[in-house]
Amino acid sequence: MEQSDLNKRLLIALVLSAFVFIGYSYIMPTSVATEKTIQPNSNKAPLVQSPTNTPAQSSANTVAVPVVQNGKIISTIKSKSEIITIDEFGRIAQVTLLDKKYEQEDGTPLPLLNPAETKPLELRFADTTLNSEAFKTPYSADRANIELDSTSQTVILTQKLATITITKTISFNQNGSYKIGVKTSSPINYFITPGYRTFADKTQYMVAQGALIVDSDDIITTIEDGDAAGSESFKNAKIVSAFDRYYTSLFYSSNPKQLLQISIMQEKNDNPLIFVQGSSDLQLDGYIGAKEYNKLKSINPELTNVIEYGWFTFLAKPFFKVISWIHDYVGNWGWAIVLFTILVKIILFPLSYKGMLSMQKLKDLAPKMKDIKEKYKGDSAKMNMKMMELYKNHGANPLGGCLPLLLQIPIFFALYRVLLNADELQGAEWILWINNLAVMDPYWVLPILMGITMYYQQKITPSNFTDPLQEKIFKFFPVLMTVFFISFPAGLVLYWLTNNILTIAQQYYINKVYDKHKALNAHK
Repeated sequence: MEQSDLNKRLLIALVLSAFVFIGYSYIMPTSVATEKTIQPNSNKAPLVQSPTNTPAQSSANTVAVPVVQNGKIISTIKSKSEIITIDEFGRIAQVTLLDKKYEQEDGTPLPLLNPAETKPLELRFADTTLNSEAFKTPYSADRANIELDSTSQTVILTQKLATITITKTISFNQNGSYKIGVKTSSPINYFITPGYRTFADKTQYMVAQGALIVDSDDIITTIEDGDAAGSESFKNAKIVSAFDRYYTSLFYSSNPKQLLQISIMQEKNDNPLIFVQGSSDLQLDGYIGAKEYNKLKSINPELTNVIEYGWFTFLAKPFFKVISWIHDYVGNWGWAIVLFTILVKIILFPLSYKGMLSMQKLKDLAPKMKDIKEKYKGDSAKMNMKMMELYKNHGANPLGGCLPLLLQIPIFFALYRVLLNADELQGAEWILWINNLAVMDPYWVLPILMGITMYYQQKITPSNFTDPLQEKIFKFFPVLMTVFFISFPAGLVLYWLTNNILTIAQQYYINKVYDKHKALNAHK
């Protein structure tokens, strides 16, 4: 294959990758922007998916359930980091995060739940008559106000229906975790939900949000918003999570012998809603809050599986652990990203070194390649054979320059997922005006510097373009990337900028070594 053909294909791949990978998040906005939410004061009862009458089954039938959107607050649980309110229907009405890093743009604390959506700890009964009564009969709470300290605090909620009494015992901890026990005075078929996914993240980045299930074999299934179809059942699950980019409401079982029977219902806009099949004495563990790795790990190491990295999880997880390990030493997430990028460059240097040398050799061979192309333009087989002989005689590899770039693609995708989903970067400062690595650089300095360094990197990198159009496209690529990266999180742009600077340093070194090599051969 001719080098010009390789260049052409590589350029096409680069441009298409940029449009597909980066442009997708702009062309196809996330469901946060497209959802139609029910207004909190609406008097209309929505059509929802409700579990069947048989406990052994996890499918669903569509029935009209009079779900009350808002109820009177009967208990409030406060800690230094959050406020949890419980309404008269025994549900978590709202969770508000108080830490400064989670503040909204107007400086107010961040609420996690959409008041118009199904709330955590809501019970639905297979008996539609009982279900209707349950959403008209309020619970009572034994404690109205709770101040959380280092010990867990418990609130008992009681609902007395005509034929049955429901008791929820909830023990809250400071770290956002809780334990819930549900008892019924007589056996009854019911289901409990961790609620509709959190809605605190309203960015337009290409992130996953919806429902996540971890089964007993540690197989992770994700049903994203818009992908729910009818009803699905999962037997023997360990963890179920309703999540967005940074936050989650989840159930899990700390008892390995107690596995959860799950139904995923199709809500409006084909979004998933999780239900766990109940029993007369159900015991569950739960958590609602940020997907902060160390916090989840301290509660239960398996909960770190709810941090969603998508296709590149096999790379993203170890990448995050390494960056986190570096952060533990330097105490700054920005410098941790810089040092991680340096580490990646060191590991890939042998391949980069060979690739850059190949590009230098191909540049020098460009005139001879052009002569061969002209001489054998009517005989492609002979031309390719002569090209291969030329490469072999001069120790050049036409694919050598592509390999380092191709290796960067999965690394970049994996880091994209890490730096886009890491809650730790929220509110994390680097230097000067960069006081939040999870959002875009407000002054566009980092993306502009990234574009400049990308352009300069191209300028000092050997090339053997014979087609002026290819060369123009290649020169335009830094401008394209700069435009796309302007709105990207500063942490991700910092990685790419650092990578460009290191590549420039590598190229200078390779150019110097190659010039010495040529000079030495010239004197022989």
